[in-house]
Amino acid sequence: MNIKEIHDIKLVPFTEIKAYDKALKNYVLFTKLEERIVIALSNDYISISFDYLSKRDYDYEIVFLDELSYEKLYNRFLEIKTDKEMSAIQEEQKDATLEDVDFQVSEFLKVGSDILTSEESAPIIKFVNSLFYQAIKKKASDIHIEMHEYKSDVRYRIDGVLAKHIELDKNIMSLVISRIKVISNLDISEKRIPQDGRTQIKIAGNTLDIRVSVLPTFYGERVVMRILMQSDELLNLTELGFPSYITNELEKVVRNSYGMVLVTGPTGSGKSTTLHSLLHQVVSEEKNIITVEDPVEYKSNDFSQIQVNNKVGLTFASGLRSILRQDPDIIMLGEIRDSETASTAVQAALTGHLLFSTLHTNRAPAAITRLIDMGVEKFLISSSLLAVLAQRLVRKLCSECKCEDESTASHELFGLDSTSKIYKSVGCKSCNFTGYTGRVAIGELFLISEEIQEYLKGEVDDNTLMKLASENKMIPLHEQLKLMLINGDTSVDEAVRIGIK
Repeated sequence: MNIKEIHDIKLVPFTEIKAYDKALKNYVLFTKLEERIVIALSNDYISISFDYLSKRDYDYEIVFLDELSYEKLYNRFLEIKTDKEMSAIQEEQKDATLEDVDFQVSEFLKVGSDILTSEESAPIIKFVNSLFYQAIKKKASDIHIEMHEYKSDVRYRIDGVLAKHIELDKNIMSLVISRIKVISNLDISEKRIPQDGRTQIKIAGNTLDIRVSVLPTFYGERVVMRILMQSDELLNLTELGFPSYITNELEKVVRNSYGMVLVTGPTGSGKSTTLHSLLHQVVSEEKNIITVEDPVEYKSNDFSQIQVNNKVGLTFASGLRSILRQDPDIIMLGEIRDSETASTAVQAALTGHLLFSTLHTNRAPAAITRLIDMGVEKFLISSSLLAVLAQRLVRKLCSECKCEDESTASHELFGLDSTSKIYKSVGCKSCNFTGYTGRVAIGELFLISEEIQEYLKGEVDDNTLMKLASENKMIPLHEQLKLMLINGDTSVDEAVRIGIK
């Protein structure tokens, strides 16, 4: 056999070799190099691989890959292998009975290995692994398990919308929930009260955090699992999809040494992602950055993160007061929920700290009236607030299957000219029959100008603030949605779902 070493090369798995999966267990990989089949090995597993090859009569050239190239090829083989196993599981579950899934609790505890390399045979363990694997593959943010009278459903939240994944007998799903409870360190016998936990899974060498919430309902327990992203997967400010005029202004705003920047919008509009992108924009060794979050969604090594714990009295307000004694330069507050947190945040912004936080308002100018309702004095708001960004996440139409929407009602809803060509969703294989692929962020950036500061000396109302903001070059969200419709980027149905007219 010829042997040579190659570095930094992209290779694809070759699966037409008989028993390639057995070779995979011994770290022997098959791939094509310059149109010929070769065996790819790693120096880390050389003894195992050569022991396997010594018992085979392969007549292929052997190449040694560098660590990164080998790992990428190996993980691609694992994905192919797991895809085949997971497709078989769907059929397995159709005929599964309680006798089929009889297993010991001790089997639950084997959770340390990468789920792609798991050799567990218990159907429930395999099924739970498949739920996580399919969720990651479909880029789902949440996994929902719901119990009904005679059956149970698993749904994935993909691009902000729930889509049904599978339907199972509720007796089998009870065992699935028990498995999830064990790996999340929850009480398996307690079914009367809500429980919250956390677990980690490994897929293709990557560790993912999963936040688990179990809630008792009339027909059984309901489980929601949130898949938390790692900070190294976080998009930077320019990659979030905002127009360049918004990102340019935000970059200017975060250069301030003190003041308050707020991000507003409903749940699931991407506020936490934007806040962390802003934080990574200002990270440096010269700055002390501390966050208070509930929960900590993006773990980062670049700054200190505090997890809110109401049971022991660690709230946003108390956490923020403690942070101010830690000599911070920049503070990130997960949410301003009450008057105590609001007044402490404003004082922090006035005393030389740059503070980022979120509020639940629909439009950017409404953040000012919300703070006033919380009891913050208007002159303090005008002195501390730098900018407010209201944002939404809008699903983009699938370019493969979208078709023209000729409905006059659709045109009238957004005041579009009847000659304007707009599109609607259809659904095809490439978009998983949803009609949409991915999401893009839109936002209205409300900058606090001298004119706004002057206005805050008198009576304040949302309509006048909105008018002043528009005169100050803020492009409202509904105008941006209308532009997306005209450009064929989204549909009227999606625009209505977003809730802006």
